[in-house]
Amino acid sequence: MRAAVIGSGAWGTALALVLLENGHEVTLWSHTQEESDVLRQRRENPMLQGVPLPEQLELTTDLACVKGCQVIVLVTPSFAIRETARKIGLLADAGTPVVLASKGIEKGTSLLLHQVVEQELGGKCPVVVLSGPSHAEEVGRRLPTAVVVASENRQAALLVQELFMNQRLRIYTSPDIVGVEIGAAMKNVIALCAGCCDGMGYGDNTKAMLMTRGLTEIARLGVSMGARKETFAGLAGVGDLIVTCTSMHSRNRRAGILVGQGKSIGQAMEELGGAVVEGYYAAASAKELADKAGVEMPITFGAYEVLYEGKDPQEVLRCLMARQARDEQETEESWL
Repeated sequence: MRAAVIGSGAWGTALALVLLENGHEVTLWSHTQEESDVLRQRRENPMLQGVPLPEQLELTTDLACVKGCQVIVLVTPSFAIRETARKIGLLADAGTPVVLASKGIEKGTSLLLHQVVEQELGGKCPVVVLSGPSHAEEVGRRLPTAVVVASENRQAALLVQELFMNQRLRIYTSPDIVGVEIGAAMKNVIALCAGCCDGMGYGDNTKAMLMTRGLTEIARLGVSMGARKETFAGLAGVGDLIVTCTSMHSRNRRAGILVGQGKSIGQAMEELGGAVVEGYYAAASAKELADKAGVEMPITFGAYEVLYEGKDPQEVLRCLMARQARDEQETEESWL
């Protein structure tokens, strides 16, 4: 099959290599000619050092590459999703599955990214979300990995499963596109918090507390939006949360470490070379979603206070620890 991967960052490149390995004809699109030239000259993505780009991988900056493809993989930063999806909608063949591998929530509208893509495509193409514990660096090195693809269109999900799955990348399907997207976006916020605790010098107990209670918040928000609670016990929930909160591959965790050491989020992003830290944007959108739904998310709100209001993370942690005592399952039914 012919496939176009739109976005030549580390994750887009890793996914393009998976499709190429599986015998498909793949074109990798870059936003700028400079980015494409670097890939062409080096036959390596600087963000995936040591992973060669085979000559048969086509490189382009022309979005018309989506014409005639049987699958389109969208892997741009969240802020570029709407504009890119709009352009793809004008060029793609009707019925071509669009695989959304970006993670986040749209700033300003607080829409999940698959909702943004669906708006711009206007029903022309089915949308499939791909998510899970999957560092690009490890997928590029062909280390065993498992992810989930979610869609309201079962046939589209099954097709994407078939296209990507091989002996090193295992693909599961799910109908819960909302739950998978909420897990994908929100784990970045919790990873920032986990990194912040590392930066402040706290230990494993503190990180485990934040991850576990953070997952509770993610599930609470997701269920309020129609997601299935069990999704958050899977790859796109606890799986992605573990890998993002514990690995130095994670930009969100690395940014959090710098914030915990006393730097502002702006300074942290600059120190990371201007890399996109999706958790920063997701914290604001998540707070807006939670406010609208009337959902309690104390860790997420604390992250918002640190990132947007300049509050001392030490003070935020003290306030979290001083909250009123409660039952872990938030119900007294088990005592009856």
